Amino acid sequence: MTQGLSGRRAQAARNDEAILEAAREVFLADPKAPVAAVAERAGVGMSALYRRFPGKEDMLRRLCHDGLLRYNAEAEAALAGGEHGWGALESFLGNVVDADVHSLTVHLAGTFTPTPEMMQEARRSGELATRLVEGAQDELRPGVGVNDLGFVLEACAAIRVPDSGRTKELRRRYLAVILAGLRRTGLRRTDASPDLPGPPPSADEANWRWRRGPVPRSGDNG
Repeated sequence: MTQGLSGRRAQAARNDEAILEAAREVFLADPKAPVAAVAERAGVGMSALYRRFPGKEDMLRRLCHDGLLRYNAEAEAALAGGEHGWGALESFLGNVVDADVHSLTVHLAGTFTPTPEMMQEARRSGELATRLVEGAQDELRPGVGVNDLGFVLEACAAIRVPDSGRTKELRRRYLAVILAGLRRTGLRRTDASPDLPGPPPSADEANWRWRRGPVPRSGDNG
């Protein structure tokens, strides 16, 4: 946001916005792209880019931190809004999908070291998501857990076609399909069986990609 700023501060804010938007586009297309590609896309010199982001990791952290903050803001808005239970959860998921928060997750997870602030926001996101799921528990089919949400959002974010408007429409279409599968409609309220293939993701399964290092394999010890 550049409103209320003037002179060099306004220009710096405009550069920030241009760089981050360019970085998002560049790294969505190729997570291994050099920062020079970001500067070229943003229309700024390398010196201007490095003044704001000393290294590529700093840029990646900022992108993902901004996405995390947006996720938490949407969750807080859903919890504080007029809808409750299933309606709040459905509204939250739809708004996060529209905001395209998760597109970078599968691309950038594990490519940088999160800051303590990011870890704090991540814990907050887990708390907020848990409240939303618990509030909708009566409408959710048995076996659905809070860690399912991240995979649902990533599945929607993976949908991408050249037309941005059509991308948004298709993501909403398949979110509706997934939500229909998550809802209890048609099941007996006393049915305690999971009725889903396998248990919900564990916290380790949901978060392993954010740990830097070798990818664990099934059957590995330790």
